[in-house]
Amino acid sequence: MHRLLGLLILSPLASLTLSASDAPGWIAIRHARIVTVSGPVIPKGTVLLHQGLIEAVGENVAEPPGAWIVEGEGLTVYPGLVDSLSSWGMPSSSPATGRSSGSASSPGSGSPQPPPARGPEDRPSNASYLLAADLIQPGDRRLESARGAGFTSAVVFPSREIFAGQGALINLAGEKPGAMVVHSPVGQLITIRSGFSSAGFPASLMGVIAYIRQLYLDAAHYREAKEFYAKHPLGNRRPEYDRVLEGLLASPRALLPANTRREIDRMARLARELDLRAVLYGVQEGYRSADLLQAANLPVLVNLKWPERERDLDPEREEPYRVLEFRDQAPASPAVLAKAGVKFAFYSGGIERPSDILRAVKKAIDAGLDKDAALRALTLSAAEIYGVADRLGSVDKGKIANLVVTKGDLFQEGVEVKYVFIDGRKFEPARELSSPAQEPTQQETIE
Repeated sequence: MHRLLGLLILSPLASLTLSASDAPGWIAIRHARIVTVSGPVIPKGTVLLHQGLIEAVGENVAEPPGAWIVEGEGLTVYPGLVDSLSSWGMPSSSPATGRSSGSASSPGSGSPQPPPARGPEDRPSNASYLLAADLIQPGDRRLESARGAGFTSAVVFPSREIFAGQGALINLAGEKPGAMVVHSPVGQLITIRSGFSSAGFPASLMGVIAYIRQLYLDAAHYREAKEFYAKHPLGNRRPEYDRVLEGLLASPRALLPANTRREIDRMARLARELDLRAVLYGVQEGYRSADLLQAANLPVLVNLKWPERERDLDPEREEPYRVLEFRDQAPASPAVLAKAGVKFAFYSGGIERPSDILRAVKKAIDAGLDKDAALRALTLSAAEIYGVADRLGSVDKGKIANLVVTKGDLFQEGVEVKYVFIDGRKFEPARELSSPAQEPTQQETIE
């Protein structure tokens, strides 16, 4: 049996990867504790990998001749972790798109910009047609940092406009962008605060909501017109091609921002009115909104960047009770959602160091969330929400070989990530590279 070079004692700063051409046909992680998530924990078993997929999982799995062996005695194998709403691998700023709703010209541009938008027909702040899968940057240093914290996948989106674009679920390793894409598109990211403007349309929250409503109504009419023309082209004028509406129709779900109870109610009503397949994100006031979410029957993504007191705030300044309550109770939201049967997953929400994401999850556990539910929110629930549970999220035969192998419990203080497997390729954590994340966030607002 050949032994993996990774079994040698390496410097903690070293990073070992196996390229697709170098990876062995068979890899066996044996004698390890296996947390499948989809089923019972296997106290001591083997995970067999072959050609980037999980070939077998169990207590009595035979190791094929010539397989490379990873000795898992004293280690635990988990499904690879998933960040459910991220910008890892995305450019720091997406290309400017849509009609400007700002001034008529910008300093140093040399040419006048389009006039301020007058209404939804001008399609302001709209990049619904952008595909995250086309923007992936494999050289993004945050990918290595995320792998070192046990993350193997992320659902990534552009994040510049109200209609930000179509996301993709990607694996966090690959020499070419195309090799990293697991599924695309996964949904349309919609933001709110980025849409406010002092000139043009929309310039208020009411304007942004009206704009979102109108665009989806336009998309429904556009779809009907296209379907009618496809059946009856003779004697009828063809509908004009609209790339903004095409982008909305191509998105299998809409991600709507909703952090407070009022926002959750507002967006749940909008999703119901427009018959959207929606996912709410933010949801840090879930501790007082479980009834609304149960009634709406919508999955949610919980922002792990828990609210904190502003650093520059006058220490003598008194804060409203609602703000203090929000800061104190937000980490309890996942436990309340779990108890209410609301499907939820976690996202990093702008946490700069990926290793701090697990600390944020630990804060939710300390506030009452069961560890199994916490792990599910980082793995299988994320895959279910995005419709890829047949590929990711658990340690099961036939799924993509995305795994994290730890020494110690995943949520235990001082846990060590020993190995990460992505598409069956083995990685060892390198020094964490601190770089500001670019995820869309929900600000700490109490209405």
